[in-house]
Amino acid sequence: MRATDFIAGTVLLAGAFSAPAIANDAPHRVVSMNLCTDQLAMMLADEGQLHSVSYLAADPRSSAMAETARAFLANRGLAEEIYLMRPDLVIAGSFTTRATVDMLRRLGIPVAVFEPAYGLDEVRKRILQMGQLLGRTTTAEALVADYDNRLSALQKESQTRPSAALYYANGYTSGDRTLAGQILIAAGFENAASRAGYASGGILPLEILAMIDADALVTSQPYAGASRAEEILQHPVVKALQERGANGGFTDRDWICGTPYVLRAISALAELRQELVSE
Repeated sequence: MRATDFIAGTVLLAGAFSAPAIANDAPHRVVSMNLCTDQLAMMLADEGQLHSVSYLAADPRSSAMAETARAFLANRGLAEEIYLMRPDLVIAGSFTTRATVDMLRRLGIPVAVFEPAYGLDEVRKRILQMGQLLGRTTTAEALVADYDNRLSALQKESQTRPSAALYYANGYTSGDRTLAGQILIAAGFENAASRAGYASGGILPLEILAMIDADALVTSQPYAGASRAEEILQHPVVKALQERGANGGFTDRDWICGTPYVLRAISALAELRQELVSE
């Protein structure tokens, strides 16, 4: 199955399991201020329940649901604008808009804070957490069941595991104890960074990147314009690894958040792994 087709029905799945509707005590005017909670809320919310999502949700570089997000009012996480939207629930991430969260709580507006998903198991937890908040537990459970089935189909045992290295701006990498690292493992790769001693994340010097000699290199998507942080991705060592046929593409919108879209990232990497093994 092609990566582009793999998750085509994910957003529509909520509609297929939409009964019963939201509970009587569930929020009816919800505002999300975080890119990842935006997408979970758009997947699970009943019609008319979600009022606003963050402006990042409509950015195709970072959001897997950019087209869907354009149907909602965009916010920039400012306390004044959120308050004037008169929400009965605000959803935020634990590492963003802290000042806004504190202000809204002082104003008496309920705020739920989500932790990032640090692994594939936590994706299902975030889905269920959002379903409970929105009074959409039946829809959330159906989405989790679909996620588990698709993930199980992708996670096939293999004795041949090529190595892959994740390499981002500033030379940052991710180990096995991260969502990106677990995407690599699920796709049938060995994480070269973990082999080099990076269990979570950290700066991977170019010298070590060259020495671990990964079979595939997966880099971050460069933004338009010049950036010191991204200059390292143009280094001859990185280019040499990519040009020898080990270019695994980019970590993009499917990798960023703990949503079912990680399945599309796994599927694309699994295709790369199959190409490497076949060679």
